[in-house]
Amino acid sequence: MTDAFPFSAIVGQDDMKLAMILTAIDPGIGGVLVFGDRGTGKSTAVRALAALLPPIQQVAGCPVNSPAPEDIPDWATVSNMDLVDRPTPVIDLPLGVTEDRVVGALDIERALTRGEKAFEPGLLARANRGYLYIDEVNLLEDHIVDLLLDVAQSGRNVVEREGLSIHHSAKFVLIGSGNPEEGELRPQLLDRFGLSVEVGSPKTIEQRVEVMRRRDAYDCDRAGFLAQWVEADDKIRKRIVVARGALPDTTADDAILHSCAELCLALGSDGLRGELTLLRAARAFAAYHGATDVSHDHLRRIAAAALSHRLRKDPLDEAGSFTRVGRVVDTVLAWSHQVPKPGIGLC
Repeated sequence: MTDAFPFSAIVGQDDMKLAMILTAIDPGIGGVLVFGDRGTGKSTAVRALAALLPPIQQVAGCPVNSPAPEDIPDWATVSNMDLVDRPTPVIDLPLGVTEDRVVGALDIERALTRGEKAFEPGLLARANRGYLYIDEVNLLEDHIVDLLLDVAQSGRNVVEREGLSIHHSAKFVLIGSGNPEEGELRPQLLDRFGLSVEVGSPKTIEQRVEVMRRRDAYDCDRAGFLAQWVEADDKIRKRIVVARGALPDTTADDAILHSCAELCLALGSDGLRGELTLLRAARAFAAYHGATDVSHDHLRRIAAAALSHRLRKDPLDEAGSFTRVGRVVDTVLAWSHQVPKPGIGLC
């Protein structure tokens, strides 16, 4: 994790980087869904952010990254109760993965050699307090999607099989990526993502050259390249830590709540998850920029990410969902007479 490509060195893709930063400030936002082409830095950004974040503290050897001895599950055998620092975990969930690999299963080796029923933790245990990354999430098998929905809602993984009754904490930030042309995401899983962004390949020669220049420098002299970007990454890390501390005291008045509701009604968003996510993301964005109060500028900046994947399809409107959200935001928030400040952005 220490050799991950620097987060601040990723060229462009500001919307994707900002969405990931917001979920690092407030994991309750609910994860990030990234639509777009292959080879646009999606997995690089996830690993770079995890390497940038402060390490988590856990009990040494705990299979679910428990932060304290009293949080270790009953079924886990841990000989050393010392607390150690480790990088924020990033776990890949591959296509075609089995249910046992995801949730965990009976440890066959111990059952055969010792005659003991023991639990072998799965990917959800390893991802606890970290990130679960799914590439091509729209191609994931339905029964695995159902498992993820249950765990994402409860924050716990429960396994009842083969005479075992196991449960453990499974709280993680879900990052999914995919190409919409290869299949649509199930609405139930789509709604579980807090934010969604679109990424594309660089459109200018200058950007493409800069991508090649930075990647080549990273491959040829990794230590030297990391040293060049350590200060920029440290700046983002400190802002995230400060924002986490300031988040509980960042307020939103009734005018902001009214605007959140009005935006979702105008867009035809089902349920109330849209308003709640929009508010949480706006609060995290405000805290990241050192503001004590959420403003309409903050809503404008993150509305598309929070709401675009919650829209109903309109066969009479050929515009993309991000464009549709932008039009509604301009209309609904026009009464505030506020123009987004040029300083509001990623840095």
